[in-house]
Amino acid sequence: MEIDLLFKIAAIGIIVAVLNQVLSRAGRDDQAMMTALVGLIIVLTMVIQEVSTLFTTVKTLFGL
Repeated sequence: MEIDLLFKIAAIGIIVAVLNQVLSRAGRDDQAMMTALVGLIIVLTMVIQEVSTLFTTVKTLFGL
């Protein structure tokens, strides 16, 4: 795992937090919630790809 993944996740978290605050202050709570969900989905797909790579590496390492 590279440190770039952590920086990407942190950047997405900061952007989502700022957008969430701006939309909440503007009275658009439903769009703020959707923004948070989209950010969560993006981060989860990134993590799932890394876990898949990990499982593939372990599988080839042990010859399974």
